[in-house]
Amino acid sequence: MESSSSAAAVETAVTVPPPSTFDVSRRPDTAGLVLNSPRPPSLREELVGVVGKAFRPHGSGHGGDRRPPRWAWALAALQAVFPVLQWGRSYTLKSFRSDVMAGLTLASLGIPQSIGYANLAKLDPQYGLYTSVVPPLIYAVMGTSREIAIGPVAVVSLLLSSMVQKVVDPAADPVTYRTLVFTVTFLAGVFQVSFGLFRLGFLVDFLSHAAIVGFMGGAAIVIGLQQLKGLLGLSRFTNSTDVVAVAKAVFSALHDPWHPGNFFIGCSFLIFILATRFIGRKYKKLFWLSAISPLLSVILSTAAVYATKADKHGVKIIREVHAGLNPSSVKQIQLNGPYTTECAKIAVICAVIALTVIIIIIITHKIQQVFGEMQA
Repeated sequence: MESSSSAAAVETAVTVPPPSTFDVSRRPDTAGLVLNSPRPPSLREELVGVVGKAFRPHGSGHGGDRRPPRWAWALAALQAVFPVLQWGRSYTLKSFRSDVMAGLTLASLGIPQSIGYANLAKLDPQYGLYTSVVPPLIYAVMGTSREIAIGPVAVVSLLLSSMVQKVVDPAADPVTYRTLVFTVTFLAGVFQVSFGLFRLGFLVDFLSHAAIVGFMGGAAIVIGLQQLKGLLGLSRFTNSTDVVAVAKAVFSALHDPWHPGNFFIGCSFLIFILATRFIGRKYKKLFWLSAISPLLSVILSTAAVYATKADKHGVKIIREVHAGLNPSSVKQIQLNGPYTTECAKIAVICAVIALTVIIIIIITHKIQQVFGEMQA
């Protein structure tokens, strides 16, 4: 009897699980949650869902199993690609008059700015003019924001030239340099389209406000330093963008012949633009004066240089700008050349920086709207 009872005790000790063992089957309240959990979607399914959400008709996710007709899907896809089909139906004559005034303002700003941005990118002036004409026409039918003026940006232009010239010197080989710039620009556009298609704009939310303000402030300083070459009329200048290299280039050029006409003309029209901006802000009825001041500066400076023959006395001018449209640059885009990897790296950086600049403009505009409503 003792042996049988001890055997039963041993058998019981073997068959009974220890208290520390967790058996899901003995927990009916949690067993269903664990066993019937849905399978997580794969990367392909997530990408397809994100893209499909962009082209899905409004209201198709509600109302039971009713599927919208095919024409609704086609219309939603067209409106997603061309938002003008959606807001164009409520467009009014009053909005058209305001848009004409805004277009004239941007055109007057775009001519001198685009030439200056082309100079920052170390390209011929006509390429800056192209970037001020073609992108706004495309954005007019494919854009969604009324506050953004599409065109070249000083930060991206300077960043593009500073990074590409590390690969190819624009002075030694301008043809290859221009080819790399075209390739980088094309790839940057491809990346930006991908950002919009896959809804990756949220990545900018991870940038802190301090980092954005510091970057924009540093970019403004670098851009201002790069203008010293034209403002002082220096013939020799550095390709670097840091403060130390620019200071060395300026001090090393002190012994070179200096033409004060460049400095006088540059400072005069800089003061003129700042004065008109101050007047436009103080007197609201004269807002148009600050808008057309850059174009007036170009016209007046051109007339002054032509009348005084200042270019023959050391004042540097742009000289001839290539008229008409250049032939298609598709053949100059090299996607299988020796510098393709470098171009892709530069394109990613330029695309992200351009997206950051747009986000900053939108945030600034919203802040101004909020303060305007508070003051009202």
